[in-house]
Amino acid sequence: MENELKIGEYNRLRIVKEVPFGLYLDGYEDEILLPLQYVPESYEIDGFIDVFIYRDSEDRIIATTLKPLATINQFAFLEVKQVTPIGVFLEWGLMKDLLVPFGQQWEKMSVGKSYLVYVYLDPQTDRIVASARIDKFLSLLDEVEEFTIGQKVQALPFEYTNLGIKCLVNNCKLGQLFKNEIFTNVKLGQLLDVYIDNIREDGKLDLRIEPVGIQRMDSQREKIMEAIELHGGTLNLHDKSPAEEIYEQLGMSKKDFKKAVGGLYKSKLITLGDNCIIKS
Repeated sequence: MENELKIGEYNRLRIVKEVPFGLYLDGYEDEILLPLQYVPESYEIDGFIDVFIYRDSEDRIIATTLKPLATINQFAFLEVKQVTPIGVFLEWGLMKDLLVPFGQQWEKMSVGKSYLVYVYLDPQTDRIVASARIDKFLSLLDEVEEFTIGQKVQALPFEYTNLGIKCLVNNCKLGQLFKNEIFTNVKLGQLLDVYIDNIREDGKLDLRIEPVGIQRMDSQREKIMEAIELHGGTLNLHDKSPAEEIYEQLGMSKKDFKKAVGGLYKSKLITLGDNCIIKS
């Protein structure tokens, strides 16, 4: 709704007046303080400024030009700074840390460890809080996006498991990168592009780092040809090379390497030496 202040989001507000400790902005119903340390170098009275709105430690609505790591209705991978009797507090880029009440934790959360959480506005307190019980929020987003096998998506890895790494896909669906499909260094909390390998009956996604099907094989062949060019026309790898050596040089599994080499050989783009691959 227009002309309504949105807590937990960015707002474009009019500058009403200047005071020694900052600027007062038009919050429609009340004026809102932008503290002095967040005031930009240049501004004009009656001009507009983009600010994030939240509540300070004294529960007052306040503005900042700092950008939090997440706004409301978003997922984020955040680090625990403090454990208190009311819950844990997460670092999210603002002076006031973000609370996860104990009732919104699915396991004991520890200082220094990061977790995937959902940021929302508590309807009872009108405060911005976070929840680590992400399943209930994901269920609200089930129909947001339809996925297809082979589709390129963006994944946020957030938890190691016995099978591999759990990921949040396109900010709305859970997915899994399996151990045997991980051929590069995947860091928790760091976005990466992946491909959908399978859509399970429960809606969760099986993921892989390399493209699927023909697109994937074309990508692998291109990698090998680029490596051959880089090494002057001869690449010292072959079908008996250790899988670790193949991965170190090409970032792919031995199985994919052998398939790609076979395709290049059939296409007469390479010839096979005793212990090497040679550009034709």
